[in-house]
Amino acid sequence: MKAETKLPTGEDLLAEINRLRKEKNAIILAHYYQTPDIQDLADFVGDSLQLSQMAAETDADVIAFCGVKFMADTAKILSPEKIVVLPDMDAGCSLEDSCPPEKFKAFREKHPDHIALTYINCSTEVKALSDVIVTSSSAETILQQIPKDQKIIFGPDRHLGGYLSRKFDREMLLWPGVCIVHEAFSETELLKLKEQHPDAPIAAHPECPPTIVDHADYVGSTSGILQFAETFEGDTLIVATEPHIIHQMEKALPNKNFIGAPGADGNCSCNICPYMALNTMEKLSACLRDLEPRIEIEEGLRLQAKKSLDKMLELASGTVGQGDLGKV
Repeated sequence: MKAETKLPTGEDLLAEINRLRKEKNAIILAHYYQTPDIQDLADFVGDSLQLSQMAAETDADVIAFCGVKFMADTAKILSPEKIVVLPDMDAGCSLEDSCPPEKFKAFREKHPDHIALTYINCSTEVKALSDVIVTSSSAETILQQIPKDQKIIFGPDRHLGGYLSRKFDREMLLWPGVCIVHEAFSETELLKLKEQHPDAPIAAHPECPPTIVDHADYVGSTSGILQFAETFEGDTLIVATEPHIIHQMEKALPNKNFIGAPGADGNCSCNICPYMALNTMEKLSACLRDLEPRIEIEEGLRLQAKKSLDKMLELASGTVGQGDLGKV
């Protein structure tokens, strides 16, 4: 068993991370829901798929993904030749946990005339069982290209699926998963906050339940919410998604005021993702030093999962022929 080496702290820790990333030819990715200290040292900050695509285009040998496991898995699917490490392998996702592959497989087998349009917040095994992966930013574009008579299973997020179903009048079988962070927002507390800031628009992620989304002036992905923050009129915005995204807003727009939507009692930290919070500067340093914990995916499974990601990219870019859309 390897003897543990004591990690530095403070500025010395940051210097060590920078030394290790250079020594290992590593790129550090941080999701918008990571803490500000990790966001500020990352090479790229963004949405999960966007980060994996950016990393794939670099000549880095190592990807250190400060996010959750399904995101690091996606990076490995797209960059099998690179070493992919995750600071804490317990950094999971309630949506992924809600959709065990064996249960999803059985559900699909009960509905053989349906295609599976599956949110990227799922395991590699579920991606391999799916026809098309979608992100919160690509889902609308992709859904509008699926023929109206094509029956659809949407999982694992029932709130995102329900939002799409209502917006486009598309009946879909919804897997009953939810994001514990976006589920935690309180309609009652949101309306109280709106009373205090009547001129402030509300921007919400579509993983939020209808009780939140129905009050929103803008509904979109994390990157979409950031774009909305840059263009909305006024000086105050209420943000209904994981609050660490506000760090990027405040950096880009220091003269505007951003308020995180409240949880059940108005003060709880239940809207902070507990999985994202498992990643720390210390764990990032250790994973760069040891190149562990490391993401490993069996090649056959990787290739099968990549098919559904590739189909997403084709549909999102409009390169799939009309005759193929009912056969995804």
